[in-house]
Amino acid sequence: MLRIAIQTKGRLNEDSTELLSDAGVKIKDSKRKFLAQAENFPIEVLYLRDDDIPQTVASGLADIGIVGLNEVEEKGLKVDVLQKLGFGGCRLSLALPKDEPYNGPQYFAGKTIATSYPNILRRYMAEQGVDCKVAEISGSVEITPAAGLTDAIFDIVSSGGTLVSNGLVEVEKVLFSEAVLIGTPGMSAEKKAVVDELMFRFESVIDSRGKKYILMNIPTDAVDKAVQVIPAMRSPTIMPLAQEGWCSMHSVVEEKDIWDKIKALKEIGAEGILVLSLEKMIR
Repeated sequence: MLRIAIQTKGRLNEDSTELLSDAGVKIKDSKRKFLAQAENFPIEVLYLRDDDIPQTVASGLADIGIVGLNEVEEKGLKVDVLQKLGFGGCRLSLALPKDEPYNGPQYFAGKTIATSYPNILRRYMAEQGVDCKVAEISGSVEITPAAGLTDAIFDIVSSGGTLVSNGLVEVEKVLFSEAVLIGTPGMSAEKKAVVDELMFRFESVIDSRGKKYILMNIPTDAVDKAVQVIPAMRSPTIMPLAQEGWCSMHSVVEEKDIWDKIKALKEIGAEGILVLSLEKMIR
């Protein structure tokens, strides 16, 4: 039985649970909400704090885990990063009061920086040749400059709204992070086979996200132009219709581009355009 560690609550828990569900792994409801078993896949789910997941996987108490890359980098433990999962995107950045003049990393020499990620910060400053003071704080580090406790902060940034509301400006983007699947080094061949199957399913789900399946009727003499508009993974599917001079064309497109594609296709004569949701995509 394979064991996967995921976050107990929060957005990463929701995204991880959704990924497992979309991959066809049905988890039994657990009143204990600590350990739950899948009904249709040889895996059990261990619910933990996010900063406990790297240690749990490194020690082998869990075989794999879903956690932010920032936590993996901060802990610095021996785990294998197996797969990027495409959600939980953020960055670790240095920020300081907006009215402070900034001329590069040397600004931080002798300054005090508040952070919940001291190891990543120290490594970065060592690479820059900067000697600074690191104030390790758990919680709302963004309030410390205004309180006169520190000169700057090093923290997770998503939209940047929290920085703005606290009178701070982002000056250095140090680490780009997202949720990753990590694994215990040297797991058995039997467990690795289960992990490979799970990763295959994850990949098919991740590849389908943000994409739509589009099909339409199009004049045969416009097919070459249509292929330029929607080239697809290898090439679009084209099938002749009963009406001479017309064919049906099927392809997969990025959702963000769908309206521009539809406009271009209509301009070359496409009709009866259908746009469908895409659940899985197997390459």
